[in-house]
Amino acid sequence: MGEVVDGEYQNYVVRGGAYLRKHFWGKYPKLLKLVEHLSDEQLAKLRLGGHDPEKVYAAYHAAVNHKGAPTVILARTVKGYGMGEAGEGKNITHQQKKLNEQELRHFRSRFGIPISDEQIDEIPFYKPAPDSIEMQYLIERRKALGGFIPTRRTSSSAVVTPKGDLFKEFSEGTKGREVSTTMVFTRILTKLLRDPKIGKLIVPIVPDEARTFGMEALFRQVGIYSHVGQLYEPVDSENLLYYKEAKNGQIFEEGITEAGSMSSFIVAGTAYANHNINTIPFFVFYSMFGLQRVGDLVWAGADMQTRGFLIGGTAGRTTLAGEGLQHQDGNSHLLAYPVPNLKAYDPAYAYELAVIIEDGLERMYEKQEKIFYYITVMNENYAQPEMPKRKDVREGILRGIYRFNSSPLKNSKLKAQLLGSGAILNQALQAQKILAEKYGVAADVWSVTSYKELHRDALITERQNFLHPHKKQEPYVTRALKNSKGVFVAVSDYVRALPESIARWIPGQLFTLGTDGFGRSDGRRHLRDFFEVDERYIAYAALYMLWKEGQLKTDVLQKAIGELGIDPEKPNPMIS
Repeated sequence: MGEVVDGEYQNYVVRGGAYLRKHFWGKYPKLLKLVEHLSDEQLAKLRLGGHDPEKVYAAYHAAVNHKGAPTVILARTVKGYGMGEAGEGKNITHQQKKLNEQELRHFRSRFGIPISDEQIDEIPFYKPAPDSIEMQYLIERRKALGGFIPTRRTSSSAVVTPKGDLFKEFSEGTKGREVSTTMVFTRILTKLLRDPKIGKLIVPIVPDEARTFGMEALFRQVGIYSHVGQLYEPVDSENLLYYKEAKNGQIFEEGITEAGSMSSFIVAGTAYANHNINTIPFFVFYSMFGLQRVGDLVWAGADMQTRGFLIGGTAGRTTLAGEGLQHQDGNSHLLAYPVPNLKAYDPAYAYELAVIIEDGLERMYEKQEKIFYYITVMNENYAQPEMPKRKDVREGILRGIYRFNSSPLKNSKLKAQLLGSGAILNQALQAQKILAEKYGVAADVWSVTSYKELHRDALITERQNFLHPHKKQEPYVTRALKNSKGVFVAVSDYVRALPESIARWIPGQLFTLGTDGFGRSDGRRHLRDFFEVDERYIAYAALYMLWKEGQLKTDVLQKAIGELGIDPEKPNPMIS
């Protein structure tokens, strides 16, 4: 057997007993004499060690009882074992989707499965009787090993999550003080960790960038988990917020490993199903290093019905100035689209972020919904406004869009609707001012917190109308914009495909601006000029759409290019 190469073993399996007798046993007279009493059929049915239960048992018995050194078991097996002509020992097994009647009968007979020829056409599922020797053995072994694995709870004990008071400060704005939404998130997380009811359930997970996200204050507050405690004096031990490790620490500081961090997120996010413990993970990472790097693990987490919050920090393609391509994220919200149970939000302001997290806690841990969240936060500092008092704002934040600001112009015939997201919402507000003061255009500004929610809702509504044409409904985005007059312009720090995903449900033609293309290592102002998403391009896009609809003269549009300082011959960001 040591002389035979693997390719020849396939021939032995596929070509049958006569071939095996001639080319293997017939190689040496002594070998041939060993099997002269066996027929070709019997030779073909000889089992290799990896398929012989007695030999497998003997090997493991020897390995378990061997002391003083590691043991290795080498098992010789046949690909597609037992499938016969349908694929045994052949190179097509992975593509084999079904067996024909003759092949099914061969499989049945090969393994002695008690199914009659009359039943074989139905391809019945065979399970031994509960009192059979096989089932009794399996159950006994499972009990001896601690129970049936895997096992999963379909529900767990509900958790009463904090509401109202804990989040109230974020609806009041910062009274002109400039802070980033990353800092707002850290403040929310700090308050959640201090909450007497759920604080101990919070699991902050950070792959190396805790200080980048302003989370170093949590080192002293809850500590970094280490099963051995602090074994060294940290280099920053003289600082108030030093790197504190502890056996009862709560932060998972994973080092530079998004894959390891995502695995921790899945463990914590599925603890409700495996252990009836509703741990609440917050995995905070550079947004560019999230779905793009560990998308497969995100999909696995979704499939396992993981709960928790993925926080894409320093998000957007133009909000993290100066760090170049590797950090500038214009893709992640689009990458979130294929994951069915992942809610994706791009909030601009503190109150939006607070509303989303508060609702997420309630939906996942009180209502026990099998969903999880991706939320992007930015490192750009700006004044956080007070939450508008209108009743529709909270619903709009959660469903994906709401009117943030109406135009100060009331009697203008030229109207526009500006849809902004994340930090670029502030650029839309500046464009609103330019349009009103320079061109007499009344532009309303909308905050789009989630294109994915709007897109998903529209698809669900479209399916409802498709299957129930007599009960026609309108998508949420259509209803929200229904009475809005004028042209529509959408802008975000992400690729244009994001706003374009809802274009056909907008009650008017939509022009989109986005950050398609590679980034540059430059400041925010220059990056937004390069990607054509600053206030000048937003204002010009509205004027362009008004011109297309015949509401603006060509000379006014051409003059606006110069007035706004737009260079028509600048490099195209999509191809340069």
